[in-house]
Amino acid sequence: MPNRRIHRQNRKPLVTDTPTPKRFASLGPLTGTIHVPGDKSISHRSLMFGALAVGETKVSGLLEGHDVIATADALRAMGATTERSGKGQWSIHGVGVGGLLQPKQALDMGNSGTSTRLLMGLIASHGITASFTGDASLSGRPMGRVIEPLSQMGANFTSSPGGTLPLMMTGSLPAIPITYRLPVASAQVKSAVLLAGLNTPGITTVIEPVPTRDHSERMLKGFGAELTVEEIDGERHISIHGDAELSPQTITVPGDPSSAAFFIVAALITEGSDLLIENVGLNATRAGLVTVLKKMGGNIELVDEREVGGEPVADLRVKHSRLQGIDVDPAIAPSMIDEFPVLFVAASLAKGRTTTSGLDELRVKESDRLSTMATALKAAGAIVEELADGLIIEGSDGVPLPGTDEETIVTHLDHRIAMSMAVAGLASKGGVEIDDTRPISTSFPSFEELLAESAS
Repeated sequence: MPNRRIHRQNRKPLVTDTPTPKRFASLGPLTGTIHVPGDKSISHRSLMFGALAVGETKVSGLLEGHDVIATADALRAMGATTERSGKGQWSIHGVGVGGLLQPKQALDMGNSGTSTRLLMGLIASHGITASFTGDASLSGRPMGRVIEPLSQMGANFTSSPGGTLPLMMTGSLPAIPITYRLPVASAQVKSAVLLAGLNTPGITTVIEPVPTRDHSERMLKGFGAELTVEEIDGERHISIHGDAELSPQTITVPGDPSSAAFFIVAALITEGSDLLIENVGLNATRAGLVTVLKKMGGNIELVDEREVGGEPVADLRVKHSRLQGIDVDPAIAPSMIDEFPVLFVAASLAKGRTTTSGLDELRVKESDRLSTMATALKAAGAIVEELADGLIIEGSDGVPLPGTDEETIVTHLDHRIAMSMAVAGLASKGGVEIDDTRPISTSFPSFEELLAESAS
């Protein structure tokens, strides 16, 4: 195993209105040791919960992508102090539960659906009014699934047609505690209701028929919230007691498994690769991709399994493997919903057929990820059939994809589409041209730099 260490500071890129197309082609084996940015979900919540605690919360390893910065900026606009002291090192001086202030201007969420939905939950039980705006991609994403339960708690909303941004909301003080059964598996909706429940007298309960990522539950308990989780008739009942008091914490953010996913797949499909990815969060509600890739024959070894800040973590050693197509159990979808685009890339290089279903949620992400990935992979030479709720992919048995010739992949401002097709380009004969690399900075600012260095 090469002992070369790769670890570069994430740099916030210069944002322009001009698309930045790029062709990604074979770079050779991926080797050495890399460290991916901090977990995006945990980074958002570290800032939000710190803003509701009384005192100073210290965070290390915070992801400094555009989405998380949007959360920091919004919290600052509502009275919290969020300060950066070094790479990934942040301190948050909170205002206490119920202490958020009326923002003087619209809250610009950029491309971040997580920021928008969770902050809507925070504001829902405060007596303030806030306006949310976002970029073209975010403005097309539905917010109705959050508006519905928060309206039941007393918040008022005026949204654009279709329940989208721009949107104005007024919180309710006091808000009304509710018991809400999630109609679709969504950690964002669950978290929004729980966050609203923090400042709501009584007990607010979310019933979760299908488990989703549980970072909010873990972290709220860590901050001192009175929160219980029970399993009743196969469903998770998460209850939070209102009028909470949160205590400041010191948080170490593990590496984001969704970011690691691109390098896991890239190493698996690139001949000669032997890559160590350090400090990857392996929360059971997030680790579905590793499980699926192992079932496909992926050589992924968990090294030094441990716990960091209440989250399971390990280093992942990934070697080039001959993958086998499988039928992916739809029950695993909530634990890897953001990783399906790059899984589709892995399936394109596997032996035989891979089938996926139960993925309706992918149609309402930053883009319609089923349609966009089907179109993109076909353009790169893969054999793909699009279904209403999934894709069927006939793998190439390790033969590199032809790649795009004159055609350019349209990413629809979706960072995961851009990175997934960049990975596809590594396993192609002619490379894959994508229309814009700018969206990558929303979650993984150092992606291109790290990719180049891991193959050098």
